[in-house]
Amino acid sequence: MVDRLVNSEANARRIAMVENCFGSSGQPLAEQGRVLVGEGVLTKMCRKKPKARQFFLFNDILVYGNIVINKKKYNKQHVIPLEEVKLESLKDEGQYRNGWLIRTASKSFAVYAATATEKEEWMAHIEKCIEDLLRKSGKQPPSEHAAVWVPDNEAAICMHCKKTQFTVLNRRHHCRKCGSVVCGPCSSKRFVLRTQSEKPLRVCLQCYDELNREKARSNQGQTLGPGAAKAGGDGAGSGGDSSQDDDSDDDDERPVAEDKHDEPKFYGDGEKTEDNTNNHSSKETTK
Repeated sequence: MVDRLVNSEANARRIAMVENCFGSSGQPLAEQGRVLVGEGVLTKMCRKKPKARQFFLFNDILVYGNIVINKKKYNKQHVIPLEEVKLESLKDEGQYRNGWLIRTASKSFAVYAATATEKEEWMAHIEKCIEDLLRKSGKQPPSEHAAVWVPDNEAAICMHCKKTQFTVLNRRHHCRKCGSVVCGPCSSKRFVLRTQSEKPLRVCLQCYDELNREKARSNQGQTLGPGAAKAGGDGAGSGGDSSQDDDSDDDDERPVAEDKHDEPKFYGDGEKTEDNTNNHSSKETTK
């Protein structure tokens, strides 16, 4: 299905429209052999609250961004290589339904579809793209993944010391190793997590101790392998609010319009409906 779309005019046109919608805020997406497999809106669990994000699934990457004008303009583009992705289905809990985790070594987060059917479609298409990529490249799926951050509103007190209450002055921070919401004193240490950054990152005291123990064991005759954590110094002090290097798509104060729900579109089976898949045409004038 994907192979026969590689050189199609419809595929080239769709990719060009996605590039146009991101404008100068996004990177070029047209590459030899790249196919736009599907697109749609998913709810991404951000640090502060769930927010609607536009997702584009290609046969080798997953792209998402903030919605500025629905179907016309997006910004804060994020590009995730699919060969680094692992999916994990989530059970329905209260208002959070039809969700799954998108996990990579550098970043992991939860997304939610509008219906169970859409969740199945998204996950099946993503898994198929990952399977095809790994088979063609001969690579193994990654074994280490970044922690999913606990949302701010799920922690009224520090998850480490169980004492500090969060206020305007006592701000929330996230441990980059375990994803817990912690206070400044409980996350005053820094450690280099090489799968996430070459710079020392904020970690909680418990993870800092565990990482140092792992480092000590590694130093007893074994060199650090690729992707292993290594010490980045004590980094004493809280070092400011962790939101300075939080997800860049989280600090979006623009309200998302409550449009009627549009089902995601997956291309390949219905080229006869090509005109209907032209979601992002600059000629669209209806509101």
